[in-house]
Amino acid sequence: MRTSLLFPEAASTAAWHVDLLYFFLLAVAGFFSTLIAVLIIYFAIKYRRRSAHEIGEKPKTNLLLEATWTAIPLVITLIVFVWGAAIFFANTHPPDGTLDIYVVGKQWMWKFQHLDGQREIDELHIPVDRDIRIIATSEDVIHDFFVPAFRVKTDVVPGRYVTLWFHPTRTGRYRLFCAEYCGTKHSGMTGEVIVMSPPDYQAWLSGGQAQESLTDTGSRLFGALACNTCHRADTQGRGPALEGVFGSEVKLQSGETVIADEGYVRESILNPRAKVVGGYQPIMPTFQGQVSEEQLLALVEYVKSLHAGKAGQSR
Repeated sequence: MRTSLLFPEAASTAAWHVDLLYFFLLAVAGFFSTLIAVLIIYFAIKYRRRSAHEIGEKPKTNLLLEATWTAIPLVITLIVFVWGAAIFFANTHPPDGTLDIYVVGKQWMWKFQHLDGQREIDELHIPVDRDIRIIATSEDVIHDFFVPAFRVKTDVVPGRYVTLWFHPTRTGRYRLFCAEYCGTKHSGMTGEVIVMSPPDYQAWLSGGQAQESLTDTGSRLFGALACNTCHRADTQGRGPALEGVFGSEVKLQSGETVIADEGYVRESILNPRAKVVGGYQPIMPTFQGQVSEEQLLALVEYVKSLHAGKAGQSR
């Protein structure tokens, strides 16, 4: 597989699961295609019309045969469904303790934001043997984050966050593509994921110019935008306190509850009247057009950092 021109290198824990299912589908398709072709040729020769006056026999019904060729495809289909569903759920539910990296797709580049402050364009440095979670959004149109060697891909949609995760198993440089047509320079929207050994990754982190962490940037923006005048830690503000809110259930004025994830925080900043917290008035102004996608990421990460303050408290 590593030297084959037909398949990309398998460089993540998910790769061999996806490959096994793929080859199983190829084997099933190949077996039945061959079987059907052979039977068609065999029956065409065996039951050919040998004279112009020959009349075929009336077809007979065989319930056992009918049941057999109905049950076998059903069983195979269920196997494929359960197998595929298991891979899908495993690839869409990241484990705890992932290394989170934010991604912003833009015509025609990938912008990466590390939590420590490092920023990259069209290159992503990550450590080997570590669970990596990508939190992605788009500034303009739909893109698609696709790393063939990891067998992961997801549409990157404007106005929302999408996530995917992977666990790289080999060091090296792996191609990154946009797999959704996004404009005239779509084919040039490529990049590289550079998987490094832990010592090399730490050296890369410390080798660049010192930068403000994403949480610190968010904290500074939180004050600059005067968010702290309403979202006060003493719960006396006009808006709900944010300590401990991330990851908890939030009860809304409508009586519904939502989980305060990255998407919820983002929507609360850009469209605060969409999901108003119970017990508070819809007085928060929108920051749509006032903050960039990168600033939104910083604000989201700052709210996430408040999680340990008062665990379990809802917005």
